[in-house]
Amino acid sequence: MEGGVTVWGRLRARLTDPAALRGWAVDANDGVIATAGMLEGFAAAGASDSVLVLAATAATVAGALAMGGAKWAEESAERDAQLRLVAEESAEIAAHPEDEIVELTAYWERKGLSPDLARQVAEQLSRRDALAAQLESEHGIDEIMPASAPVWAGASSALAFVVGAAVPLLITLFVPVAIEAWLILLSVVAALVLTSIIAARATRLSLVRTLVRALVVGVGTLAISYLAGLVLF
Repeated sequence: MEGGVTVWGRLRARLTDPAALRGWAVDANDGVIATAGMLEGFAAAGASDSVLVLAATAATVAGALAMGGAKWAEESAERDAQLRLVAEESAEIAAHPEDEIVELTAYWERKGLSPDLARQVAEQLSRRDALAAQLESEHGIDEIMPASAPVWAGASSALAFVVGAAVPLLITLFVPVAIEAWLILLSVVAALVLTSIIAARATRLSLVRTLVRALVVGVGTLAISYLAGLVLF
């Protein structure tokens, strides 16, 4: 438990957050496309079942670690930037409290309040939480990212990648190599359709556009990988 928020509460918030759902769908798509693309290339080159299984496993592990690590680094950098702003604003409030109220007043005036009302709002917000008022008005930060957030983000991205990569990986394990390439292609299309529906509904975007983009990237990647396997080996 961190800051009064349970692990289940944080997970439930992520599951109901449209941006998080779309991010998971995108990461799962990456897992499907990257792993399937590698397999199509190896299959076109005439790789054996054992080589295909090894390639799929390596792609899944390496891809998940890379995806999770990149997301963790990105979120950690964002949190570091927020903490730097907190330190800077805290120092400015301590050194020049009146100047900060003047800045906050100007902010509310730009929002359409009269000078007198803007001043009252700025003073009341400053009395309640001067730092929070300044962070929100100057930097658009309404909540400081908790220390666990980068870890959660990295782990969830890695897990989403693994879920997507599991589709072609399982096919490689249980389907004869003679029909493997075609079945991987069909399964990739099905997986991309499913994740596109999730992403479009979560963010209220056009399903057709989301689906077309995903299929163009996914099928195009598989086709290029397959041709590369034929030409290079």
